[in-house]
Amino acid sequence: MASTPAVRRARRSLVFLLVLIVGLAGLITYGVFRSDATWTPKLALDLQGGTQILLAAEQTDGQAVSGEQLQQAVSIIRQRVDAAGVSEAEITTQGSQHISVSIPGKADEATLQRIEASAKLDFRPVLATGMGVNLEQLQQDGEQATPEGETADPAADATDADAKEADAKDADAKADDTKAADAEAKADDAAATTEGVDPDPLPTEAGDLAWITPGLQQQFDAFSCDSEAALDTRDAAADRPLITCDDAGMEKFILGPVELSGDVITDAVAQMGTTSTGASTGEWVVQITMNREGADTFGKISTRLYGAAEPQNRFAFVLDGSVLSAPTMNGQILDGRPSISGSFTQESAQALADQLKFGALPMDFTVQSQEDISATLGTNQLQAGLLAGLIGLLLVVVYSIFQYRALGSLTIASLAIAAVLTYLLLTFFSWRQGYRLSLAGVAGIIVAVGFTADSFIVYFERIRDALRDGFGIESAVEHGWKRAFRTVLASDGVNFLAAVILFILAVGNVKGFAFTLGLTTLVDVLVVAFFTHPMMTLLARTRFYRSGHPASGLDPKRLGAVYRGRAQFREPVITTKGAGKKNARSQKEAERRQTIAERKAADQGISLETANTGKES
Repeated sequence: MASTPAVRRARRSLVFLLVLIVGLAGLITYGVFRSDATWTPKLALDLQGGTQILLAAEQTDGQAVSGEQLQQAVSIIRQRVDAAGVSEAEITTQGSQHISVSIPGKADEATLQRIEASAKLDFRPVLATGMGVNLEQLQQDGEQATPEGETADPAADATDADAKEADAKDADAKADDTKAADAEAKADDAAATTEGVDPDPLPTEAGDLAWITPGLQQQFDAFSCDSEAALDTRDAAADRPLITCDDAGMEKFILGPVELSGDVITDAVAQMGTTSTGASTGEWVVQITMNREGADTFGKISTRLYGAAEPQNRFAFVLDGSVLSAPTMNGQILDGRPSISGSFTQESAQALADQLKFGALPMDFTVQSQEDISATLGTNQLQAGLLAGLIGLLLVVVYSIFQYRALGSLTIASLAIAAVLTYLLLTFFSWRQGYRLSLAGVAGIIVAVGFTADSFIVYFERIRDALRDGFGIESAVEHGWKRAFRTVLASDGVNFLAAVILFILAVGNVKGFAFTLGLTTLVDVLVVAFFTHPMMTLLARTRFYRSGHPASGLDPKRLGAVYRGRAQFREPVITTKGAGKKNARSQKEAERRQTIAERKAADQGISLETANTGKES
């Protein structure tokens, strides 16, 4: 069998798919033996169980915590848990003073510390932004480098090994006094952090560019917002510079020491901006109100920053070590009522106002209890969900065989490839992204089986339509694919868009459903393009399908056409009994013209009757 361009493309597609599957399997195997990967996707709280932590919220000044403050505390804890890569955690309030945090699996020490810590909001001056800060130029004339990139805490990675060493030595030397050992470890940690980074002597002003030493510059250049060090910025020293990112990870900063703590904020509201004459600007702003102490200090800060060169004319609101907002100072603000403007929507302005208003709550969380909890649904529900999926899959298989005969085997093989890809991808995301499979996620996979089968049906029916129009089997496969793939993309595009919107807006198990729905939709496109169509291209060249065998699913009688060799279907021509050779030749010529007319009409997307009507008129 000669190798045509279509066949070569089909083989390349199959090789690509094989490499993808083998590559994913290889990565997971490597992770199992060298990391914490598993052979199966990790399960969520409803199927596996996990750890439940009950926190008591209390303000350091002894006042009672309001319901609004408790809700904001829940939001802050959820951000911390999500930052740790924990998926599908449940964080709710209990009563008026308690917060319940349920985490799938066993919570590690770092996650527990992150949950228990109190929120901390600070004001820091912006010293530099972006990846290409020119230290020499900054210190000489204060010019700005291109602001872009990402951020996090400077010294965490550089001192990690020293801190562990110090901890080990202290533990051996003072096994009976753990508190003293911890104190010494922290002291050693701080010394290692500042060594080679702090200027000598220390600047007296927080916004002094002398803070940017060669050591700090080197840490900033090597820093990445998606690194593990980016999670450690919450514990940065208040009297030292901080390398960190905005909460979206789009820009990184070198920030000066803390100039003002967030507890000076008495109120923050989202409202429409106004001009000096009181007219509305039509843009949403966040209006901040400070106490007298904050107003005095912020007035001095605004006087210094106003008119300074970029980016030293910016200041940052830092919550838990992450930059909430870093606006530019556009004037002297002496009344303690700064206003933050930008490309805000009502929702984003309100979110920032809530973070500023409640992010600096002097609130501590005391662990009341910590216990292992069993699965809320358990393996029985998981087995029931899987059984429902298998029943649905079996019905799809039965329908495919009944409708498409041997061609249904290609549907079964495609579903099997889609199942393997989905399984490998879920396992990979469980390892690298902390994904957890919940029962809602299983439901998303089951729903996707119908979408996948629908794609195959559309493709096969387009091939049959092409065969009815007089195309040969190989031409029908290519012609049907061009028409079917547009339909598949449109259908899957709508499904994927719905999954993305649901994932962004939802929380908890619903987000898990959206994730698996979107993932399986992408797998459907991948399988149809790189397996189903290439396999159909190769099968069309086999004698079984090319001859229109009754069991092939391309039976001419079922398609309403008569098979006439060379893989072409034509309507039967009735001859007159006793006609001579001349009439026979005329009939053959008419049959040939009929076939040509059918093909032209099919290629132009019009019916044969319409084409004939045009000729007659």
